[in-house]
Amino acid sequence: MAKASGTTTVAVAGRQLALSNLSKILYPETGTTKGEVIDYYSRIAPVLIPHLAGRPLSLKRYPEGVAGQGFFAKNVPNGAADWVRTERLPAPGSTKNRDEIDYVVLPPDDGDALATLVWLANLASLELHVPQWQVGPRGGVRGTDLLVFDLDPGAPATVVECCAVALRLREVLDDDGLTAVAKTSGSKGMQVYAAIKPAEPGRTSDYAKAVAQQLEHEDPTRVTSVMRRAVRPGKVFIDWSQNNTAKTTVAPYSLRARPAPTVSTPLRWDEVAACERPEELVFTFGDVLARAADDGDLFLDLLTRERPALPRR
Repeated sequence: MAKASGTTTVAVAGRQLALSNLSKILYPETGTTKGEVIDYYSRIAPVLIPHLAGRPLSLKRYPEGVAGQGFFAKNVPNGAADWVRTERLPAPGSTKNRDEIDYVVLPPDDGDALATLVWLANLASLELHVPQWQVGPRGGVRGTDLLVFDLDPGAPATVVECCAVALRLREVLDDDGLTAVAKTSGSKGMQVYAAIKPAEPGRTSDYAKAVAQQLEHEDPTRVTSVMRRAVRPGKVFIDWSQNNTAKTTVAPYSLRARPAPTVSTPLRWDEVAACERPEELVFTFGDVLARAADDGDLFLDLLTRERPALPRR
């Protein structure tokens, strides 16, 4: 390791990286530094990388910390080394009217994936967001292979009410032959996922919308499938639209840009069923490292279970 003018040079899986301003505080409320953020991402990498690999990354960067101005970055950041994998992909719905974007795409779990993750953390990429589809080894866009429901509570509803909706979602998906897993958003809500055989664009959105509308019909006083804020107070909004191929969802094990370094944390279903207070499902990066050491990857089903075909509704 070598230091020069505020920069520390480290070797990560055989790659040389210049890390800067490691003592810079990115989370003022807890005094969490950039060095601690990099340490978290390097240590959680074994369970995180498999969920990022092959998926174009959208980064939410906070160079001045969470108290400063953050911004989404889809195009590969400046200064990327030639060993950082990038893919030029169509950019439907780009806010900057670009037809294509050069995305960072982590390779499968190898040294370059870890080195890329550390490089991105050094750029204060606190949040990592990915779509529900992958690109192949030669850059071809594959079908949607994940189904996601984003559960967003409208105050005074909280994640406790989200848990009740998640349990019902699990039952509906199970009846359709799909195996659900759940995670906190790292903010105020949670997400429910299921792995599926790659499907044509639009099929997952249609299916997710139909399921969301079913749950709204069953319990209209507590659930809505409509995004309009006027109808959401006191209800759980089931956001089915994140299945759109142009949209992304925060990755499991990603930090969030909240006052404290909370993490989008995979859950056991018994934790979901037992939740009585919102603080029971708030996990910081230290909590998540301990959980991963004890339980491994609670989202492993998304990677290893046989993928059933998405049913029609």
